[in-house]
Amino acid sequence: MEVSIQIDNYVYEEAKNNSCSGCRTVAEQIGFWAKIGKAALDNPDLPINFIHDLLLAQEEGAEYATPFVAEGTHD
Repeated sequence: MEVSIQIDNYVYEEAKNNSCSGCRTVAEQIGFWAKIGKAALDNPDLPINFIHDLLLAQEEGAEYATPFVAEGTHD
């Protein structure tokens, strides 16, 4: 479902400039920023860069994931 909203021109231009580097549309870029902001508010103890990287990793999918192996354990 698509919904039209009004946003500040500055926010639109920033999203437009940043959407190319992330391979997103302007709407997808604004949505991504909204997800980061909501996650940051929901988890104030986490650094914003950690939240950003976590959301990017989720977008990439499991095929690029590296399993966690604790130090001192071997297969």
